[in-house]
Amino acid sequence: MPSDESFLISLPAQMKKVKEILGGFWKIYVFVWFTILLLALYPLYLAFLLTEKHFNKGFLLLRFHTGLLMYLSGIFISVKNRHHIKKGQAYVITPNHSSYLDIIILYQTFTQYFVFMGKKSLATVPVFNIFFKKMNIPVDRRNSRDGKRSMDRCGKELDKGHSVVMFPEGTISNKVPTLLRFKNGAFKLAIEKQIPIIPITFLTNYKRLEMGGLFAGKAGPGVAKAIIHKPIPTVGMTEKDISALSEQVFQTINNELLAYAKGEKK
Repeated sequence: MPSDESFLISLPAQMKKVKEILGGFWKIYVFVWFTILLLALYPLYLAFLLTEKHFNKGFLLLRFHTGLLMYLSGIFISVKNRHHIKKGQAYVITPNHSSYLDIIILYQTFTQYFVFMGKKSLATVPVFNIFFKKMNIPVDRRNSRDGKRSMDRCGKELDKGHSVVMFPEGTISNKVPTLLRFKNGAFKLAIEKQIPIIPITFLTNYKRLEMGGLFAGKAGPGVAKAIIHKPIPTVGMTEKDISALSEQVFQTINNELLAYAKGEKK
């Protein structure tokens, strides 16, 4: 028979596993709703995403789609400092990447049209790949030629006055919310185009949907908290400033993550 002490020691682990199992069922629920909504709206996506002149309508449909999905999933967004975003201004938007929900929540964070760069594997997913056929930008980071093509496309979008979202970590860390070191692409692009950078801190996205298996990691409804930081101008910067700009954005996001974690422990 296990002692009372061993039972008490194992209780937290048991509770964690129960939460992970419940989270797994929630993941299935969210995926089912995402699929239902995508299939229901697919004819409209086909109409809006075939030609560039209708991309803005496709963007508005994405905002409706993701907003409804979040409501049905019990995820509510809290965004600080939306006033930093100026209408008609293009930005290079650089959020931390902590969850697959980051992309969905971006469409509720920004009301102005933007495109985002995502890994090329997303463009191979049936039905879902419609978002990468023309509007958003797939990239194979292992292929330098493809990477250059994607960066050129990002530059053209900025020239059109469209903001571009790039996750400077490149992928989701296995130790979220701890940041991975930033890659230089977003900062090089912003300096080349003399476009301001907007850092974004997602504080709780990984708690809503953490990396892991179906019945592993944190998952469940709640508040998704985002902070929009003050834009960092790049006018007058050169390639020599890329590292310093990258470090400034890293520290801006990391300081918010550390402050939030410290506040939770109190």
